[in-house]
Amino acid sequence: MKIELVVFDLAGTTVKDNQDVHRVLQRALALFDVEISVHDANAVMGIPKPVAIRELLQKRYFGDRPITDGWISEIHKAFVSEMIAFYENDQGVGEKEGVTETFRSLKRAGIKVVVDTGFDRQIVDPLLTRLGWVKNNLIDGSVTSDEVLRGRPFPDLIFKAMEITGVTDPLRVAKVGDTVSDLEEGTAAGCALVIGVTTGAFSREELHESKHTHLIGQLSEVLEILKIEPIIL
Repeated sequence: MKIELVVFDLAGTTVKDNQDVHRVLQRALALFDVEISVHDANAVMGIPKPVAIRELLQKRYFGDRPITDGWISEIHKAFVSEMIAFYENDQGVGEKEGVTETFRSLKRAGIKVVVDTGFDRQIVDPLLTRLGWVKNNLIDGSVTSDEVLRGRPFPDLIFKAMEITGVTDPLRVAKVGDTVSDLEEGTAAGCALVIGVTTGAFSREELHESKHTHLIGQLSEVLEILKIEPIIL
């Protein structure tokens, strides 16, 4: 069955991430005297950040303050503020190798391209502006965790991506991401292809443990899987 839509993750999959999100999450929690390691942060990559913050507090906070929705909201607000500043100003922000060529090749083949993420819309809009993907017509839409009832590993982000592109059958959808929650999301949605990228947050060995159809090292390998001729820029 022909693939009509490919849903790509952002940080670590299509956007360069030298553990930048991990460090911002560390700093946001440190403002509230909660210390986490990069390994702790990596374990919650891909899921909605308020959910991630709750999990990290439950694991690493040993004080007397109750873990309430209000406190989580305070920490998340600090995280969002710093992520926006990072994506707007840091010189290291950019797309990963082969992203533009892959997106253009897919669109030339008549396949829709949507990005989804564990970030909120407040973070994603400045990032997409910086990357120029919307302006250059490289994507057909984006879906953020605050726009659906349930973020990853639930399938809601993919179903929303299908809705905005008019694709009705998950067997015509491919999901691409670098975290276990990406693979679980694609599997939960019933996607025909669930493709793990091994050059992001999780190693090939870690991704191999989750249900998937393919594991790739370079994003351009998506084109090989779909038997699409790449555009050479």
